[in-house]
Amino acid sequence: MSDSAQQDKDQSAEQGGEQSEEQKRARRWAAVRGAERALWRPGLHSTVGERLARLTDMAAQVYDLDQPVDMYGDRIVETVEERVAGLLGKEAAAFFPSGTMAQQVALRCWAGRTGNPAVALHPLAHPEVHERDALSVVSGLRTVHPTYQPRLPTAEEVRNFEEPFGTLMLELPLRDAGFELPSWEELSKVVDAARERDAVVHFDGARLWECTPHFGRPLEEIAGLADSLYVSFYKSLGGLGGAVLAGPRTLLDEAKAWRHRYGGQVFQQFPTALSALIGLDQVLPRLPEYVAHARVVAAALREGFTAAGVPWSRVHPEEPHTHEFRVWLPYDHEELNEAAVRQAEETKTALFHRWFPDRLPGLSVTEVTVAEAGLELTAEDVRTAVADFTARLPGSAP
Repeated sequence: MSDSAQQDKDQSAEQGGEQSEEQKRARRWAAVRGAERALWRPGLHSTVGERLARLTDMAAQVYDLDQPVDMYGDRIVETVEERVAGLLGKEAAAFFPSGTMAQQVALRCWAGRTGNPAVALHPLAHPEVHERDALSVVSGLRTVHPTYQPRLPTAEEVRNFEEPFGTLMLELPLRDAGFELPSWEELSKVVDAARERDAVVHFDGARLWECTPHFGRPLEEIAGLADSLYVSFYKSLGGLGGAVLAGPRTLLDEAKAWRHRYGGQVFQQFPTALSALIGLDQVLPRLPEYVAHARVVAAALREGFTAAGVPWSRVHPEEPHTHEFRVWLPYDHEELNEAAVRQAEETKTALFHRWFPDRLPGLSVTEVTVAEAGLELTAEDVRTAVADFTARLPGSAP
């Protein structure tokens, strides 16, 4: 198709009120970028130049840039590994290009040591929902589910589960259940129940960094409950990517061998490693502040929906366990996305980023993250923005 023909097609679609997914994505990206106020400004809404500029501006604050570059996981990559191992109180750590790879390797290694390829985890856990069955297809493991409730399993469910398993994997927080966390006492009992069954415990700690306010414990103490765990650098810390697997030295020595076999022995990773160090230095100390403000924002959203006369809404958890939570509204997701984009375009306030259809017809869900940009919005700002947002929905009074 010629450029002019494509332009005519795009213009016709716009005039007819229809947009391709690519057009919707581009419009949403531009609207959020143009907003003067937002609850969160993720790296994916930046340009390449902006990401490079941030890396260049802050790199010298976290690492000696006169040091040689890394090669196959040495130097700056080892610095990241040692830093994270120290933060988590573990003997050793290994840098991986992705958390998906890190966890597959960890669970595979534990299966070899326990002699049991069964991994007990929640059906909403990341490997079950977002990895195309990689644990079974790539690693030859089998998954079992101690509970189907939208929360992590209880100690009783783990203790009384009818099938044997070698590893219990707990995602902290459980994102697809609304960033859910158990209490510290509940988590400790679950770990004890797994150990009673001679199982090892692995934490999917992609977002473990922001769990300390909820548990009221330092990272080292939380990580100390698990035999191994992985943490991510881009989900909460704003890094370019990357993850670290931490645990006993003998396990990590084996994990590094499997990292090579899985294609994770990357030639050079200094930009990703630098961004990880920046996140550890600049963002990690501020996460408790983000969590505290997320609770203010969640309460203001509930109050705003009630005041606007929305027939039904749900903010979950009511008091967020981390700086992320979920919101449900009884509208079509396309209507909600259009209202969100228009609000960002016309008022320069980006309250919601993207809505998705939920499993129940007519119900949609979004994830809300509160970070540095969101600290500028007061509870009254949020309530006002909710009123404006809901006024843009079908059936609202003019």
